[in-house]
Amino acid sequence: MYSGALEEQAKRKATSILQDEINRILNATRELARLPDLMTRRDKEGIKDLLNQIADIEDEVETHRRKITKEVGDVGGLIMNRENLLNTAYTIDEIAGHITGISFKLSNIKATTLKNSKMDKDLTDLIELVVDEVLKLNEITRNLNTNSSKAIELAQETQEIEREIDTKYRQATIKAMKSLKDPAELILMKDVIDGIEEMADKCQEVSDSFIMLAFSL
Repeated sequence: MYSGALEEQAKRKATSILQDEINRILNATRELARLPDLMTRRDKEGIKDLLNQIADIEDEVETHRRKITKEVGDVGGLIMNRENLLNTAYTIDEIAGHITGISFKLSNIKATTLKNSKMDKDLTDLIELVVDEVLKLNEITRNLNTNSSKAIELAQETQEIEREIDTKYRQATIKAMKSLKDPAELILMKDVIDGIEEMADKCQEVSDSFIMLAFSL
């Protein structure tokens, strides 16, 4: 098989794995968006199941990242944009780690803290915006190999969502600092809010990487 054909085959396999990775991130983010409600309802079994699901998804994402590393490694220097593919896969892996960290910290905030401060709605709204951002990433991966101009257009749309997230992040931070009196609870809440914002930033990094991939595919 010609090197060009091998490169094309490897690219398609790698982007297919990226799509599977993003699908799993989407599922994990949707689960995370359910956590504040489960917390306020004190649904211990529901919380436990959700945390287990998120942990399983993180393992699956890591497995997919290893697959991409192998695919790219197998063809060596044939893929011109191999570093971008690998960096994208590793960044998606980092997003999965953020979700696990956020869910752990959030699950350790007292239900009364969420209820009394009404921060549960702020957190849900913030996470749901990240869900929207990941949905865009999911659409981008479906267009990478077939419609690069559409993929680039979708990637640019994630920037608009990112701006909304930045606004919500600042509002949630100010509200938490004003309404939470317990220092330990405030630290946990701030860690959760910061974690969501950092996760959104990582999603934007992936979106930017997808633009570079779209130009080269």
